[in-house]
Amino acid sequence: MSTLAQISVLPHQQEEKDLILKLALKKSKIQENKVREWRIRKRSIDARRAPVKINLQIEIWQKEEKRETDFSFRPKQVSENKKIAIIGLGPAGIYAALRAIEGGMKPIVFERGKDVRSRRRDLAKITKEQSVNPESNYCFGEGGAGTYSDGKLYTRSKKRGNVLKAMEWLVHFGADENILVDAHPHIGTNKLPKIISSMREAIIKAGGEVYFNSKLTDIKMKNNQINSIEINNKSWFEFDNIVLATGHSARDIYYLLHNKKIKIEAKPFAIGVRIEHQQKLIDSIQYHGDDNNPYLPPASYSLVEQVDGMGVYSFCMCPGGIIAPCATEPNEVVTNGWSPSKRNNPYSNSGIVVSVEPKDLPNYRKEDPFVSLNFQKSVEQKCWEAAGKTQKVPAQRMMDFISGKISKDFPKTSYHPGVTSVDLNTVLPKMLSERLKKAFLAFGKKMKGYYTNEAVIHAPESRTSSTVLIPRDPISLAHPDINGLYPCGEGAGYAGGIMSAAIDGINCVDAILNKQSES
Repeated sequence: MSTLAQISVLPHQQEEKDLILKLALKKSKIQENKVREWRIRKRSIDARRAPVKINLQIEIWQKEEKRETDFSFRPKQVSENKKIAIIGLGPAGIYAALRAIEGGMKPIVFERGKDVRSRRRDLAKITKEQSVNPESNYCFGEGGAGTYSDGKLYTRSKKRGNVLKAMEWLVHFGADENILVDAHPHIGTNKLPKIISSMREAIIKAGGEVYFNSKLTDIKMKNNQINSIEINNKSWFEFDNIVLATGHSARDIYYLLHNKKIKIEAKPFAIGVRIEHQQKLIDSIQYHGDDNNPYLPPASYSLVEQVDGMGVYSFCMCPGGIIAPCATEPNEVVTNGWSPSKRNNPYSNSGIVVSVEPKDLPNYRKEDPFVSLNFQKSVEQKCWEAAGKTQKVPAQRMMDFISGKISKDFPKTSYHPGVTSVDLNTVLPKMLSERLKKAFLAFGKKMKGYYTNEAVIHAPESRTSSTVLIPRDPISLAHPDINGLYPCGEGAGYAGGIMSAAIDGINCVDAILNKQSES
């Protein structure tokens, strides 16, 4: 059993170990000669008022106390063991495969996109040539959407053990140990691909198999039991357990399941825009003018407001970041944001999105599983048309958006395909635009200086989460109607980011392992 002590230091003191220990011992009333070991367990920035402080949670073990064991990755050789199919090699799929190896099952992973290195060429084509590859883009490919869209690791999951396991596995495969300490850990798009490659190599080394350019195109069942799957419309593989971890943008999977009469449902989601400010402005606002402090990282923010019965909030905030083109089809525009590990770009961007319930949408019918998806698609396609049917985005300065005035020019933005000046009030559905305008005004009161015409709105921010829920039993985690089908991660509606998806991948395989042990 250890002792936890909460202390605060100034930014320039956060590396002074002697001072930190002294303060922690004073707070916990432990004598230094009785300390066996100590560490910084959690670190966060307290910028609620000046001066900005660093909050530290210190964990202390006294001499008679033993430190808990860690969650190190412990693979088994599984090349001749029972097979499990994993569809998708995003966070949920990768962690499902790693957990299968630990548990003694052989994962066979099918990923519709390319390996993490080859994806880069297709991402470059979106940016430079405005050419979208429907199978290889920011959403599809090894590592999933998170690989090239930031690598933020924050989760609200309360299952702390699984969070620690997921984090420590990342460290095992090359992530900086600071992710175990920081309140809002971040790896960065420039570093995450190498870690993903190391994970894939470990899967193969242990006897698992990974296939790229391999798209799930059909499922066969016998007596409501998964029997086999079809890949690329031609090759069939027999499996009785499938982890379906295809991500929130694999719309074809929803249509496949619906056509096979496998139950799916429309679910709540969020949709809106991505706003970009100068990072120096956000630093100045958040750090109360202390924006040149070398001991403070680029500032982030979190905003939420209830507007006309719907929540409007910031999503995937990227300090020192870049706005990226994330369409998965040629006839749509989608934005997302990412940051490199140093977060040293001059821009700050964040999604500002409206929470939407299916029942609030036009043409809502309870039995229609695609009402949310169809609304999402219509917004993306209308934005594509408004931007001249290119990967440019319709854009507007913030104050111009509020007043309904088309912007005559723009400050430089990080969105490389470029922007087209449009009155977003004529492009976005009124239920979104009216709430966004009210929210921006409210955010400007909460963060003095945030409401400025130097901020540029890029539309749309639409892939915050899945629009479809694939049901599953809360205990077995299998689909309630289909034995052996395990809906998993963001695409199934059970996660909202890298860490929660990773944890869900672990949990789904744990459920399969438990089923195997009971049979």
